[in-house]
Amino acid sequence: MSWYQTFFHGLPQQAWQAAQTDEQNQLDLEMIVETLSFGPDDRVLDVFCGYGRHTLPLARMGAQMTAVDISEEYITALKAAAKTEKLDVRAIQADFLTTPALADDTETFDAAYCLGNSFCFFPYPDMLAFLQRIAHLLRPGGRLLVHSSMVAEVVLPDFQERNWMPVGDDMTVLVENQYEPLEGSIHQQLTYLKTHTDGSVESVQRTAVYYVYTLAQLSRLLSQVGLTVEAVYGTVHLEPFMVGDEGAWIVAEKA
Repeated sequence: MSWYQTFFHGLPQQAWQAAQTDEQNQLDLEMIVETLSFGPDDRVLDVFCGYGRHTLPLARMGAQMTAVDISEEYITALKAAAKTEKLDVRAIQADFLTTPALADDTETFDAAYCLGNSFCFFPYPDMLAFLQRIAHLLRPGGRLLVHSSMVAEVVLPDFQERNWMPVGDDMTVLVENQYEPLEGSIHQQLTYLKTHTDGSVESVQRTAVYYVYTLAQLSRLLSQVGLTVEAVYGTVHLEPFMVGDEGAWIVAEKA
């Protein structure tokens, strides 16, 4: 069983949601709309959708959204929100890599995106299968936007072995990183601390593994599955990528 299949519940899940600001979500949305070139009634796939921070606003714009995430809590919340607003959202609780729920959706999506470090959950064979599945679901001319801060040119120039991160008003996360150069991966030990109103502190530990690819490696992988890289950005403001940027946003198109 892969680590991410049991990671996202409890404090780690709360911390991830608390870390996403309204401003960041809005900037993400503007980037999605500008780079993927889809319109109302187009079919859009949100891979590892979380609680729907992008799915719901895009559905409000008229997109027909399909959203997939492994977290039952996130998908339950997303379904409830979509039902309340009567939005066109198909929410699937499953591992995107293995779910049969999308088997009948061959070449039906006009666009797809995967934002956040979930893009680097996979070692090479699984990453290839992951990209093959996305390519299989996109129509010819369909576009893909992926983002990660675990790309080699992003994470390695300023690699931090230990970092304390405040999250919201009541949580702190200690991130301890170990880079495995022969494996091309970063092993993380995360300690989540939440201070409750009565002064007590709740502590939870998790481990995670992120696979580090260069942009050239990712470009070759995308090419192998029939997707051509159109652009690589270093910020949500669509600025050209430079080594050491905060993340890499890759836009690709299916032939």
